[in-house]
Formats: sequence, structure tokens, C-alpha cells
Amino acid sequence: MPASDLDLLTDAAREAGEIALRFWRKDPQAWEKSDGAGPVSEADLAVNAHLEQVLRAARPHYGWLSEESADEPARLDAEHCFILDPIDGTRAFLAGQDGFSHSLAIATGNRITAAVVHLPARGLTYLAHSEGPALLNGKPMTPADSALDGARVLTGKPSLDPVFWRGAVPPVRREFRPSLAWRLCLVAQGQFNAALSTRAAWEWDIAAGSLIAERAGCLATELSGRPLRFNTARALCDGLVVAPPGLHRQMIAGLGPAGSA
Repeated sequence: MPASDLDLLTDAAREAGEIALRFWRKDPQAWEKSDGAGPVSEADLAVNAHLEQVLRAARPHYGWLSEESADEPARLDAEHCFILDPIDGTRAFLAGQDGFSHSLAIATGNRITAAVVHLPARGLTYLAHSEGPALLNGKPMTPADSALDGARVLTGKPSLDPVFWRGAVPPVRREFRPSLAWRLCLVAQGQFNAALSTRAAWEWDIAAGSLIAERAGCLATELSGRPLRFNTARALCDGLVVAPPGLHRQMIAGLGPAGSA
């Protein structure tokens, strides 16, 4: 089951990439969502519509959770559920940058069992299923462990506010990439040592990347160290720490009460 689901997601992600590139750097129509939820474009909606048509036709009994679709409570009763972000990194996409991705995953129960993160403008396809290795363009990946001091961490500036740490803020080397799904894959790939979000993370942003990171050899948890759970009613995780085991332990130990909320 996982491998056939993975094939389905891989084909769908590549088709999504073809659609997105028709709009990329072509000044697509875009507008701000309500409640400060960020931008959305006609490209996001076109990709979402295609993915919903293809995936739901192939797996009609699977639930559906997408950033660009109205939530369906029936998904909570489904054994399997698609969880996806049609375009992760919409701001980068609209700015003509190449760091946007398509993040597609399938949850079985509350765990992710198949995942693809595809960056069409960069020609990168990361994938994994629950019984195999994490692959980048068909080749296995290995993460890079590190001490916390000096670690290269993909995170936003707010995560290094002292309120989130028990003692002094660790002297990490902070960097950023626009797609959260891609950040987790870069950790899986060993290009960076860790990814951190002290803000609540939407399931569609992290579902695919978290499995890819785990199958590469990382730990992916909430800020408290609790396991990630998916297809939940809130569709939110309480922050995110993704890193190889040694660094992950140091980060969880260093995060303070605010980071454990």
C-alpha cells in the first residue's frame, strides 16, 4: 500500500509542478486571504483543483485536508487522508523565486505513511514512505548531526527570542527558506542541521517533510518533544523540532516553558 500511494503522490506532484510553472513569473492574479492568513493566487487554486480531481478519483475513500480547500469533518473518520499544500511558499512563488514546493502526504490513522515534496523550478523531488528510505531524485539522503552551538538551523528570527529558551539563546547559525516543507527536506539531506518553528505549524506544511526527515534518520516532534500527530481536528501541531537524534535532544532540552506551550 505505501509504495503504490507513493507512486500516486509522485505523479501528482510532478503534474502540479507543470501547472505551477505555467503561472510562475507570469504575474498571476493574487490576493490576501482573510484573517491575515497570507497570500493566495490563481496558481494555488489551479494546482489544488487538479490535485483534488486526480487524487480523489484514485482514492475516493480517502479523506482530504488541503490549505486551499474548505475543511471536511468527514476526514476525521477516514482511515487514510490526503494532507497537502498545493504551493508551499506562495510569497516566494509570486516574487519569482524558485524555492516554492508542492507538499503531498497521506496519513494512515494519525501517522504519515507516504510523502512527496517537489520543487519544480529546481528539479528536486524528495520522497519517502513509511517502510523505505528517504530519497532525493532517487538517491538516499543522510542528515548531518551537530552540537547545538554552531548548528545551522533553518528557522525564523522569532525562534531565537530568549523567551523560548531556558538559558542563553544558543549561538546557532540561523538561515531561512520560504517553503517549510523544503526546510525539513534540507535537514534530511544534510544541507542544514535542524529546522525549528516555535509557532504552531499547519499540518499541510509539515506532513510530507516530517516523514521524509524521519526516514532519513532525523527526529521530528512538537516543541515539547511529543510525537507529531496528523489528521487532527485542529490541523495544527504545537511547533516543530526536526534534527538528527543528538542535536534534537539538545534542542528539546534547551527550549524553555514558552517553547513547550
